[in-house]
Amino acid sequence: MERKRSFWPYVIFIFLALLTGGLATLVSLDGMKAYRFLPQSPLTPPPVVFSVVWSILYILMGVSAALIYVAPPRGLKDQHLFFAGTLLLNFLWPVLFFALGLRLAALVTLLVMLALAVGTIVRYRPICPLAAWLQLPYALWLCFAFYLNLTAYQMNG
Repeated sequence: MERKRSFWPYVIFIFLALLTGGLATLVSLDGMKAYRFLPQSPLTPPPVVFSVVWSILYILMGVSAALIYVAPPRGLKDQHLFFAGTLLLNFLWPVLFFALGLRLAALVTLLVMLALAVGTIVRYRPICPLAAWLQLPYALWLCFAFYLNLTAYQMNG
């Protein structure tokens, strides 16, 4: 019974992360389509790469949060506020960048996201080092996203 019960936090946290990304995409889809026609960094990957990478990152983030949830003492912890904040900003960023075209506001949002990602790693590490390591790809991707966002701002305002 305990094994069955410990499965659900993983499902729920992964679902929440993927749902956040899916909703942000839906809200920003028109802006994403229009963005393809603007000047971009030569390092900008094709759109399909973003879908794959973000899906993987959301799954890693969900697993990471679930590992913290199931760690003793079992249940929601203060560290989950970092997870919630990250999801909120992950929803907000594409809305700012794509839907509203507010590239500078999106850039600032990325800096806050990066700070939260680092904070999450620091806060998760004492509870579950694996959970902290699972956040590292997200933090690294945010650094790359910052470069892409900065270049888009410089090229397109």
